[in-house]
Amino acid sequence: GRDLINKFRLPIEAEWEYAARGGIESATFPWGGPYAHNDRGCFLANFKPNRGDYAADGALYTIEAKSLLANDFNLYNMAGNVSEWTETSYDPSAYEFVSTMNPNVPDRKNQRKVIRGGSWKDVAYNLQNATRDFEYADSARSYIGFRTVQDYMGTESTKN
Repeated sequence: GRDLINKFRLPIEAEWEYAARGGIESATFPWGGPYAHNDRGCFLANFKPNRGDYAADGALYTIEAKSLLANDFNLYNMAGNVSEWTETSYDPSAYEFVSTMNPNVPDRKNQRKVIRGGSWKDVAYNLQNATRDFEYADSARSYIGFRTVQDYMGTESTKN
């Protein structure tokens, strides 16, 4: 029989980026625009907007999840606030060699895991959808969090 409970896991890097883009393939940032602020000068994420000034965006560290606007998939804080763990092992040349059919090739010996999204301590560059960084899997940082994905169970008529 099939499991009656959906499984939760960390997203692979490709899933995370797809979610961050919110359906806008060419988007620089999760909100779709090319800038980290809107036309009125308001910041669109919790990050370090000026060199060394963590509070310039109105928050010293993290903020509540729904403090800023969601992207077009209704996901909050896909940029800024805290970076997010992915299941993907970090390889700086991964984009050159990865298969588009299976973008996640686990490397159990590589303890560096991709983190995405940028955090309250990062500059705007780190908030971009395509920017990637890493941290060691056994480390804990005040600026890294996680978001889980849930596998789709399907229906009786759907083959998984």
